[in-house]
Amino acid sequence: MTRDSIFRIAPRAMGAAKGEVAAMGIKAFDLARMARLGLPVPPAFVLGTPHCQRCNREPERYGKNLAGLLEEQMRWLQTITELGFGDPRKPLLVSVRSGAPASMPGMMDTLLNIGLCDATVRGLLRITGNPRLVWDSYRRLVQSFAEVVYAAPPQPFAAALDALLAREQLDRVQELDYLCLAELTRTDLQLFIQATGKPFPQNPHDQLGLAVQAVIASWNSPRAVEYRRLYGLADDLCTAVTIQQMVFGNAGGTSGAGVGFTRDPDTGEKRLYFDFLFNSQGEDVVSGRTTGSDAERLFPVIPETEQALLGICALLEEEYGDAQEFEFTIQDGVLYLLQTRTAKRTPWAALRIAVEQVREGLIGKSEALAQLDGLALDEISRQRLSPADKQPLCQGEPAGIGVAIGPLALDVETARGFAAEGRPAVLVREEMATADIAGIALCAGLLTARGNRTSHAAVVARQLGKACVTGCNGLRIDPARRTVQFGDRFLAEGEPVTLDSNTGGVYEGEAELVTDYPTPWLDEISTWRQPPVQRKGRAGARRKAAGRRGT
Repeated sequence: MTRDSIFRIAPRAMGAAKGEVAAMGIKAFDLARMARLGLPVPPAFVLGTPHCQRCNREPERYGKNLAGLLEEQMRWLQTITELGFGDPRKPLLVSVRSGAPASMPGMMDTLLNIGLCDATVRGLLRITGNPRLVWDSYRRLVQSFAEVVYAAPPQPFAAALDALLAREQLDRVQELDYLCLAELTRTDLQLFIQATGKPFPQNPHDQLGLAVQAVIASWNSPRAVEYRRLYGLADDLCTAVTIQQMVFGNAGGTSGAGVGFTRDPDTGEKRLYFDFLFNSQGEDVVSGRTTGSDAERLFPVIPETEQALLGICALLEEEYGDAQEFEFTIQDGVLYLLQTRTAKRTPWAALRIAVEQVREGLIGKSEALAQLDGLALDEISRQRLSPADKQPLCQGEPAGIGVAIGPLALDVETARGFAAEGRPAVLVREEMATADIAGIALCAGLLTARGNRTSHAAVVARQLGKACVTGCNGLRIDPARRTVQFGDRFLAEGEPVTLDSNTGGVYEGEAELVTDYPTPWLDEISTWRQPPVQRKGRAGARRKAAGRRGT
């Protein structure tokens, strides 16, 4: 196997050349760009998109030669980190992430904590002094490896966790101590054998090779194929694979993971908009399986992160000339950046961001118009409920703007049937995953019992202009009876509801709406497109200036 199309990312290293996006993938390209700016990016190496192409053409041949290539690149990463991959005393753990030349949030797979095994558990404990971190990371790896590499169902692992929480009378996995997590890991190792027919691989190099091939294979997953169809992306773009040193948001009380936006992606307001979960890894935030956010607690607990995040927002917008969405991890109070990309936003937000960035002098008018290219500006509007005393059935977290009115649908097939009748539905799920993208595209709005406003599915819904409410407490779904329970009120599938993603409220029936239009911003943009006034010589210019002074 040739050693071309390999890229390395290290602090303060030279950034990649612009023409390398197609080979590096946009995610890795932006990691290199942030590292060049001096932002805290963990070191990594990247297998470029040609590797995906080769693997798709000749999977067996590629797999045979992959081990040697990875071993060579891991030697470099070990030198940079001063840790050893598979070393029982000072183990290096890595993440394996996808990254196409075009942003495809949540459509491909990621694996974290690669390198943990029975032999390296003690070494990680030795260098971290944190048994809870060690066992939490190990049980996460076992479960995700079964699901991603071997397509095992998640239910047995989820049931084992739920049983342990019930036994310990706890609500969240973050409340389990290390002894419980060690027990859960042993249970998951047995479940792995039952689900896959083979033991969990104890050789870290085998783990890495299988993880790389699984991430490459996710380029052809149904959700990735559907996303490319929706957005007109070519199937031969392929994905790069980034192998990066792990940082641990699940390391305790001053650690966590978050997703931030430099501006509000719903309204366009210039403010830090983010979700954060203490003692968690990034997948907890973006998967849609976790409800709630610790964002309001972050700055009181770790005050220095406020200025750090605000500084990152300013630097990213200055560098990219557009609003950004970024993923970050805090380990023992130290902040790391793991990704940035152009923020997915509602059309309303896109308009406001473009106008205000021009006013701020951040971008020029031509750049702003380019950002708005493809939007039907005259059709941009925002719906809201007319003032009324009507009480919501439940209250969730708004993820978007606008209102959706439609019949309840409990699955994608039912939503497809309603759409065929000309009645786009409100799709109701326990949690919304990016695998549901076909249903997201068909429906009028999305309602979930779990999840938060920055999960991958909510980001995709926002980009598609769908009203979305996540983490709705009191929502219970009964698939057998085809009913949805809101507190003590039951609604059957097909009954109409109103979903207000401005406030997070869900209402029975069809509510009366008010429509707002962004007239001032549209008027301002219209002046950008007017042809310049022809100069008529100095005398004429002086007369015009005098006339302006006199008004």
